[in-house]
Amino acid sequence: MENAIAIASGLPRPHIWAMLKLTPILLAILYALAMYRFSAWRTARELDARSSELADARLKGLTDRMAKALDLPRIRVNIYEIEPVNGLAAPDGRIFLTRGFYDRYRAGEVTAEEIASVIAHELGHVALGHSRRRMIDFSGQNALRTALAMVLGRILPGIGIYIANALTSLLAARLSRQDEYEADAYAAALLTKAGIGTGPQKSLFAKLETLTQSRGGVVPAWMMSHPKTAERVSAIETLEARWQAAPPVK
Repeated sequence: MENAIAIASGLPRPHIWAMLKLTPILLAILYALAMYRFSAWRTARELDARSSELADARLKGLTDRMAKALDLPRIRVNIYEIEPVNGLAAPDGRIFLTRGFYDRYRAGEVTAEEIASVIAHELGHVALGHSRRRMIDFSGQNALRTALAMVLGRILPGIGIYIANALTSLLAARLSRQDEYEADAYAAALLTKAGIGTGPQKSLFAKLETLTQSRGGVVPAWMMSHPKTAERVSAIETLEARWQAAPPVK
């Protein structure tokens, strides 16, 4: 078979063998890219159908302060009509709060400034290009999973694929945690520049597990897609100490 392919293509047998070995990985990358684009398209359709622009005078006052700090005319925030408590940055750059999160704010369980910290965090994901980077990461992880499954499947038949899935899941969780730290840092800087401060950001972290009914202690921190609350607060306080120690800008 290899001889026939080599003769038909005019390539030496070693080159043909190398191409055949790479084909599953290349197909995995192409499949991941196609799936990501389909997922982004489907997400945009869902958000268009089930969301509307937020109209809240108190929150608009805070987003206007952040917009001024960013030299933007305004920051548009949308309400996504689902119950889970969450904020999200869509692949197209739009910012959303879920109805469940907004209802908690209306009920007095979270403050306007805490909601502003969520918006600042999601703006961080957009500004830092995390959605685009996740497309590349997802494609790379899919290729890595395929390559590991091929190698480990030969060494450990029957369980190699499960080990490959576990390893790539750990990698994905680590990359996601890094994105969260970066978005937290962006939000802390923006909230400080806007005169809102990092206090609401840190106080919201203390409420998140209750608000989302999370049981962070059950899952090891290194497997979680978000860092532990104490670690996120500590990272922000480290930034604050660094800013306080820095000489004033003239």
